[in-house]
Amino acid sequence: MATISAALSIPFLPSPTRFAVSTYFSPRVKVNTSTAPVLPSAVAACPHPLISWLLQRASRFRCCAEPPSPEQETPAPTPPIPPPGEHPASPSSLWGVYTSTWSAGVAGLGFLETSYLSYLKLTGSEAFCPVGGGGCGDVLDSDYSVIFGIPLPLVGLVAYGLVAALSLQENGKELLPGLDDLDIRLVLLLIATSLATASAYFLFILSTKFVGTSCLYCLSSALISFTLFSIRVKDFGLARIQKFVGLQLAVAVIVALALTNSYSSATTQLKGTGDFVLEPYETEITTESTPFAISLARHLHSIGAKMYGAFWCSHCNEQKQMFGREAMEILDYVECFPNGAGKGKKMAAECAVTGLEGFPTWFINGKVLSGDQELSVLAEASGFVSKAPEQS
Repeated sequence: MATISAALSIPFLPSPTRFAVSTYFSPRVKVNTSTAPVLPSAVAACPHPLISWLLQRASRFRCCAEPPSPEQETPAPTPPIPPPGEHPASPSSLWGVYTSTWSAGVAGLGFLETSYLSYLKLTGSEAFCPVGGGGCGDVLDSDYSVIFGIPLPLVGLVAYGLVAALSLQENGKELLPGLDDLDIRLVLLLIATSLATASAYFLFILSTKFVGTSCLYCLSSALISFTLFSIRVKDFGLARIQKFVGLQLAVAVIVALALTNSYSSATTQLKGTGDFVLEPYETEITTESTPFAISLARHLHSIGAKMYGAFWCSHCNEQKQMFGREAMEILDYVECFPNGAGKGKKMAAECAVTGLEGFPTWFINGKVLSGDQELSVLAEASGFVSKAPEQS
């Protein structure tokens, strides 16, 4: 009985432990979280195992039920946002600059050059040629400066402008909607291939039909086109571009065939002869022939060698001066514009059927030599051996 009385009297003892427990479980009392440390001390002070177990359960329930504090919450990391003007999916870079930026800059240079040439072509103004003199104007005003009746600078203007616009869009500018990144890069590659093919074709025309003529604008345009082509190839990479080699070759062949068809009847003329008729005139030969030049001229005549030229061709005049008056009377010289040059004038049939690529042109023993040649070169090509010392 004494033991039972002692057990029943414990809950009614006015002790600090009882106060702490009742305060914690009372729903009417607002408990501050600062009183939480009193629970372990209350458990330690209370000798009754039942009360100790209840206090531990209540403490665990409170710790699990309370939501975490704002300081304990860790926000989810946000993906980095690219800085303004930076394209996050730019394909490649060159020297730390995106290839699309390089492409836009190079195409911009081509756009400026073709804009100037288009202005000259449409207004008939004289071209400023710091290098090459008047020969630059001869090329820009020849039949090879138009394609299918359209001034060639206008075609280049449109091509370079399109490349610049697509390059800017590839760099993040929305100029031409409806094109994804792969479409833009493929179109740029094909345009660059077309420009490079056309530039190679015109360099061939310049070296064969305008022998000795320097055209700064032609060379700079070729440099821009080849640079642009190299940039676009770098953008794709050599491994990936192999998938499009067939398409590139098809575009190059189409461009070459179109240019060949357009220039099939083109002739090299003196600047401005498309607007008026240039009457033929006899070139005055002021030099005297050396014995070597006379002997060489006789040998060339004996083997049927011929020199094709035009009265307005400065290189033809230089070739005549090398031989001198007496030797030129012996040589077989064919004038390709005997009736004059210019509007309505045609090349002589004998010259047209030979497929001349420039003036002067030598036909010696089945060999074709374009441009004015040194006498020693003509002697070697014709198999001429002089017994006397060579004089030129």
